[in-house]
Amino acid sequence: MTRFVVALALASLGTAAAAEDAPHSTPPRVASVEHYLVDYASDTVLSASEADAPVPPASLTKLMTAYVVFGALEAGTIHLDDEAVVSKKAWHTGGSRMFIEPNSHVRVEDLVRGMLIQSGNDASTALAEYVGGSVDAFVESMNAQAASLGMKSTVFKNPTGLPARGHVSSAHDLAILAKAIISTYPEYYGLYAEREFSYNGITQQNRNALLLRDLGVDGMKTGFTEAAGYCIVSSAERGGMRLIAVVLGAKTARIRNDTTQALLQYGFANYETRRLYAAGEPVSAARVWGGRPETTPLGLERDLFVTIPRGSYAALVATMDLTVQLIAPLREGTQVGEVKVSLDGSPLASLPLVALKPVLDGGLWTRVLSGLGLTRE
Repeated sequence: MTRFVVALALASLGTAAAAEDAPHSTPPRVASVEHYLVDYASDTVLSASEADAPVPPASLTKLMTAYVVFGALEAGTIHLDDEAVVSKKAWHTGGSRMFIEPNSHVRVEDLVRGMLIQSGNDASTALAEYVGGSVDAFVESMNAQAASLGMKSTVFKNPTGLPARGHVSSAHDLAILAKAIISTYPEYYGLYAEREFSYNGITQQNRNALLLRDLGVDGMKTGFTEAAGYCIVSSAERGGMRLIAVVLGAKTARIRNDTTQALLQYGFANYETRRLYAAGEPVSAARVWGGRPETTPLGLERDLFVTIPRGSYAALVATMDLTVQLIAPLREGTQVGEVKVSLDGSPLASLPLVALKPVLDGGLWTRVLSGLGLTRE
């Protein structure tokens, strides 16, 4: 199919996040083996190492446990004020605990907080039993969701992250999961930033020490086992730019936290994220042969974000690769080309260009006039 390319004006619809740290030309040295630093909006990877290697994820597993629970809450199959009966199995679950008692009735909301803030394995098991009917059934849902999200290096064996043969994930996969939680269930995301939670007369602090540092961190989860080392998934926002950092396999909690801080500071200091075009906003218009109306606005079905080195915005070039002849009828949402963005001649991002409004078939006389070039421009 013949196509033609047209330059587009860059319509930046937001300001770049202000740099608060001194820029560094190269990413910081990462002491852990696996890490992944990515921009939330554009999916631009800013630093990575062994990011797809399957490794034990420890309590980072609870991110998926929460994702499944949030889905059940959203679907209305469970509710925050429901009371789950704590089984002996949940009560006996080892490792970190929120200290629920066997045969007690505990609100789902308390169990969620106990899992996310106190990293309670007992709370995770109790939620899995309540939502899934059994731990095994719940784990099946966890793996189904992982497959649906494209987490290709992930297999879950339990809802807690306690050591189990074949229970693995990766830095890349955990970043995918973090983004899914933030974008799909924003109403629950604030739970990850709560500093402490009290239950059964016991107050425990959030294990994510980065919440106390001036980094813009507002989530998400830490983990540790002997096999996994010290792990963390962090999300931080500054001036409208959000980064997700995953660090796995650190030798100490301090190394884990300092490495994450260095990655986030590097990302914010050296890069900026811009929304160039908003979903549903016209970027151009095209004539439709034989149609009524004669033209249709063209745009994107989702926002187009780019993450670029700071100060390079002026070097961006956007083009519209468009089908030469559009013929009525044309349905809304029909792809008619592509918007492409490059930086200094290198491809940076692209999204399908679609018709934002439908165009009806104008009939034989309209087609004749269009063919003669007599229709109104």
